[in-house]
Amino acid sequence: MKPKSKILIIAGSDSSGGAGIQADIKTVTALGSYGMTAITAVTTQNTKGVKSIVPISPKEILSQIIFTSRDIKPDAIKIGMLHSSKVIEHVIQSLNKIKIKKIVLDPVMVAKGGAKLIDNSAIDLIRIKLIKRVTLITPNIPEAEILTGLKIKNKDDMIVAANKLINFGAKNVLIKGGHLKSKKVKDIFLSKSDLKIFVSSRYNTRNTHGTGCTLSSAITTFLSCGKPIKKACELGIKYVNFAILTNPNYGKGHGPINHLNSVKLKKEFE
Repeated sequence: MKPKSKILIIAGSDSSGGAGIQADIKTVTALGSYGMTAITAVTTQNTKGVKSIVPISPKEILSQIIFTSRDIKPDAIKIGMLHSSKVIEHVIQSLNKIKIKKIVLDPVMVAKGGAKLIDNSAIDLIRIKLIKRVTLITPNIPEAEILTGLKIKNKDDMIVAANKLINFGAKNVLIKGGHLKSKKVKDIFLSKSDLKIFVSSRYNTRNTHGTGCTLSSAITTFLSCGKPIKKACELGIKYVNFAILTNPNYGKGHGPINHLNSVKLKKEFE
């Protein structure tokens, strides 16, 4: 099977393999595309939590992006963890140089426990400059609250927040509703001309580590293969839902999901 497209992933690593760059590469590969990386930070973590984060220098991140893209031009870019204002500035600088149109931003700002992972100046830079440069932004509820300054308690609040992000300059917004306490999970897609509410079953499992990284990478992959943005979101959500449902139950904390759920092995490899 030949890869259908080429994706550049700009994100931090996860030594336990469930989230970050590792989840991104698995997702892109499982959905039939070719993944390249620009690593922004190296983390030591497992399913129970993060032990340490070692940031990569902004110049090295920029160098990874430009040097890789000049040789193998990506069809789309997925952006995950950006840990400082300097990193964000260098990523914007690199995007201006390589000129890729299809870009998905997963604004990783909040740890599973609720702690903020980046400072206020970095958040301002994402809000003022970066979201205007991307095709889609995919915040969860806490991230949407930080970006908009609004409190989100229900579906209507999600729509108001998504509209505010559009007013900030976002072209398309997908606010993920997993943090709300409800029987069904509702994800809100909004553009200037369209509103779509994706409704999914909620699975009773603690194994949801890396769902945000996986979803944004899945959407980027479908987008890179020519799917319209709303369809790419729908297919990405379906992929993640099945990955949660079929999770391998690894680790003693919040375990990973099953990135291989889309892969069917040939008989000789079974």
